[in-house]
Amino acid sequence: MPVTAKNWIVETEWLAEHLDAPDLIVFDGSWHLPNSGRDAKAEYLAEHIPGALFFDIDDLVDEKSSLPHMLPPTPKFASRMKKIGVGDGMRIVVYDTYGLFSAARVWWTFRAMGHQDVAVLNGGLKKWKAEGRPLEDMAPVSRTARHFTPLQNTSLIRDIDDMKGYVAAGNMQIVDARPKARFEGTEPEPRPGLRSGHIPGAANVPSPTILNADGTLKSKAELEKIFADVGINPLKPVVTTCGSGVTASMLSLALAVIGQTNAAVYDGSWAEWGQEGLDTPVETGPAKAR
Repeated sequence: MPVTAKNWIVETEWLAEHLDAPDLIVFDGSWHLPNSGRDAKAEYLAEHIPGALFFDIDDLVDEKSSLPHMLPPTPKFASRMKKIGVGDGMRIVVYDTYGLFSAARVWWTFRAMGHQDVAVLNGGLKKWKAEGRPLEDMAPVSRTARHFTPLQNTSLIRDIDDMKGYVAAGNMQIVDARPKARFEGTEPEPRPGLRSGHIPGAANVPSPTILNADGTLKSKAELEKIFADVGINPLKPVVTTCGSGVTASMLSLALAVIGQTNAAVYDGSWAEWGQEGLDTPVETGPAKAR
């Protein structure tokens, strides 16, 4: 994994070869939708890549926000990392149980906190297990506390005021990772109290379309075509959005792979923009041609 952070994806073979490196930290960043009936922490305790720590997306949040798993304040993030022994200069690899899903959110979180040497395991735990690689069910060994310097990278974070400004000006590429039916407003949102539709001017790239059947990320050429087909130019600024900021991070990861390393995430996403009673404009139907 290069310290220049030009490669945001690592393969299972690479991780297996470097698993014992003293400067490498592996995180299980698994997260499941509230209605899935699954417990990511319990699954982690039952089996995980040897030495992996658990990154709880629903715990390491901004507790003052009513929105789901919003980015935590930098002091809270730094304190938590210090406590579990994650410090400056360490290399980080994140995986999840699906192949490539919530690990992208953890990848974005570290980058938003100023830590650039972070990558996602291509194919995640699913591929690791399919290859018969080792697992463990023991609690991670306690690590010595390390100093973690948080330097919030505001270029990767967008809030509702930013988005209102973009919509009013019509000058920003916005791409939504939700399924087509939710984007177009023909299917209701899974969270109560939300309107149906999408942010005006947004394009739609449902997150599963960037993945192969085995949960690995599609090739650079395939990703370039996917975004080009909906009018997104990765050489220009892009903001990603979704239901609550998780699958939006998948699109930001894919965009980073094809060259747009500063694709920002609208952290509040539709959980914020789509709230009933807000004056935020909503469009329905297919995305308008760019």
